[in-house]
Amino acid sequence: MAAPSCNALGLWVRGSGQWLGSSFTLISQPFCSAAAASGTLNAQRLAEKLRAQKQEQKTKKQPVPTNPVQRRVQELVRFTQQLQRVHPNVLAKALSRGIVHQDKDLVVINKPYGLPVHGGPGVQLCISDVLPILAKMLRGHKAEPLHLCHRLDKETTGVMVLAWEKEVAHQVHELFRTRQVAKKYWAITVRVPVPPAGVVDIPIIEKEVQGQQQHYKMTLSPGYRMDDGKMVRARTSRGAHIAVTQYQVLSSTLSSALLELQPITGIKHQLRVHLSFGLDCPILGDHKYSDWNKLAPQLCVGTLRKLGLKQAKARHIPLHLHAHQLILPALASRKEELSLVCKPPRYFVCSLKRLGLQMPSQDQSGDDEAGRPRAQ
Repeated sequence: MAAPSCNALGLWVRGSGQWLGSSFTLISQPFCSAAAASGTLNAQRLAEKLRAQKQEQKTKKQPVPTNPVQRRVQELVRFTQQLQRVHPNVLAKALSRGIVHQDKDLVVINKPYGLPVHGGPGVQLCISDVLPILAKMLRGHKAEPLHLCHRLDKETTGVMVLAWEKEVAHQVHELFRTRQVAKKYWAITVRVPVPPAGVVDIPIIEKEVQGQQQHYKMTLSPGYRMDDGKMVRARTSRGAHIAVTQYQVLSSTLSSALLELQPITGIKHQLRVHLSFGLDCPILGDHKYSDWNKLAPQLCVGTLRKLGLKQAKARHIPLHLHAHQLILPALASRKEELSLVCKPPRYFVCSLKRLGLQMPSQDQSGDDEAGRPRAQ
């Protein structure tokens, strides 16, 4: 027999042969509410317990790899995850240790790997969030927040310029926009570009990739095409952006190279697209642009072997793209150009050594992942 509902108008009392009428509802309603509240509370406790257990499993220590390269990869993954969980004060302190230049107008930091500049979906902490704290650390509690002058991708390391005054930040931004700032990036590539130096001048457009994983990528939108062996002008897409990149091979082996890149324009993911789709030399650790049709770990058997990594760990290889140098023209009270240099992070230097690539002699030592520059 089905159990009587709490909302029933009466209750039959066993053994007494008596029926308790609707007067029981005065008692039953509060009783049912209390039971429901208790059930909800128990469900919340159970959910909290399950979440705690899941978090405990995530944070449980992984066995330390015996291979030093795999151990280094594991450390880098753990570091980038920690950047999103640290207290803003801790992150601001780490950025302050990575200052490469400071004057009354500018503060220049060495941006760490894996740290986004702006907030967005899934971003718990970013550089713009801690600029007020960083300013107070440098100038005291009454200091106004620092201002961003430009941006770097989350996976890119290197020189990043901040300004004390909004007007100065706007001036620096205009210098970037009008291409008056000389920018030099270093990248380790899979394969070697031919010729070893040149200019890639191919417009870039954003397109949707159809397939199992629908997503958007920047890609080439060339203004010319081949027709019966002749080069003819192609129809220009309205959404395409002019993109120009100058490159030069600094060091190379049969299967990899260290490149110096000078982007003349500043289109989203320009360097990654020009290298991968224009020169067929994707950047090491570029899991997005190594293949057009899919998002998958970059698998290069020979390179993985040299790095001492298994294919299962390929997805953990970081993007090897470093903003090495910025040259700012005279600005505000400064009457001469300012050259700002950041040495590459330690994982970048280790990859160079493993791949048999040579770095210019003045930059043999690398920074650590916190972005702290070594003595120049």
